Amino acid sequence: VQLQASGGGLVQAGGSLTLSCAASGRTFESYALGWFRQRPGKEREFVSFIGWNGVMKYYADSVKGRFTISRDIAKITVYLQMNNLKPEDTAVYFCAADLYPTTQSIRDVDYWGQGTQVTVSS
Repeated sequence: VQLQASGGGLVQAGGSLTLSCAASGRTFESYALGWFRQRPGKEREFVSFIGWNGVMKYYADSVKGRFTISRDIAKITVYLQMNNLKPEDTAVYFCAADLYPTTQSIRDVDYWGQGTQVTVSS
């Protein structure tokens, strides 16, 4: 089982990026998928999660209205469309999987992918 994240990069404030995370292994068909991030000098924090069927979606307050999570059920891939990016969004973004889309604690996450760096310049 593996989570492969991609899509990070450097963008100016106000710009957009889309992150992708492809899950390998049919185990993940029934898992919620989502994202956490770790900003410089900070602890890893919840960003967004989406349920296995793409219906239930949760966002951190700091990204509501700017980030949109979606899921391709057939490809078992989760996307994070990030708009109106701010310098404070600069972080390593980690893909995550858990049975419950309400998961917001790093202690509860079942699987982690590798991180992808997002840097927002002012």
